[in-house]
Amino acid sequence: MARAAGVKVRNLRYYQERGLLPPPRREGRIAWYSADHLTRLRLISDLLGRGYTVNGIAELLHAWEAGGGLSQLLGFERAMTRDWVNEEPVTMSLAELRRLFGPAGTAEDTRRAAELGYVRIDGDRVTHRSRRLLEATLTLVRQGVPLAEILDAGDFVQTQAAAVADRFVGLFRRHVIGPDGLERLSATQLDHVSDAVAALRPVAGEVVASEFARAMAQRVEAEVAELLRKKA
Repeated sequence: MARAAGVKVRNLRYYQERGLLPPPRREGRIAWYSADHLTRLRLISDLLGRGYTVNGIAELLHAWEAGGGLSQLLGFERAMTRDWVNEEPVTMSLAELRRLFGPAGTAEDTRRAAELGYVRIDGDRVTHRSRRLLEATLTLVRQGVPLAEILDAGDFVQTQAAAVADRFVGLFRRHVIGPDGLERLSATQLDHVSDAVAALRPVAGEVVASEFARAMAQRVEAEVAELLRKKA
């Protein structure tokens, strides 16, 4: 649960101790967390990032619960954050990963891939977060592109993607949610924002894919023209 929410285990336990997070359902020695726990953890992290204190978040959550609005807010958060990422992870042993990349991959490359969030290492098992990205990386390596340079490119793409996402989110916050934030939105307004997010998902992806395809076409055309000029 802590890994899925991007928090430390000790923080999760602290939130439970402070009453921000309900206890899990227990069966013997097993504790079962639900999707609502994950959603609530993400909401707590978001509020902390916006400058709320732990005490302030506790008061806010209790007020929402008393007014019956917390379940709706949690449902709103699920609607806002779901379906953006649809990737199939791939898990294998470290030995299998080394055989897959052969001499092109080094221990340093694996460490860098983990640092960039492409892989997660757990003992002698490694999980790549995206089968598509793994296959794309293998294709480039087999064409002779050094893995270290592919990871450099991935680092660059992540930075640029974050900047594009920030731009879209900023537009959405200013013009759809409005200056008052979520706290003062009515149930009808929350539904409107959820519908707007659902409409944004495919639009954002199409805009980025279209612009990247156009830029690639221009760059490849210019590169081919330069190669032909040199040949002549």
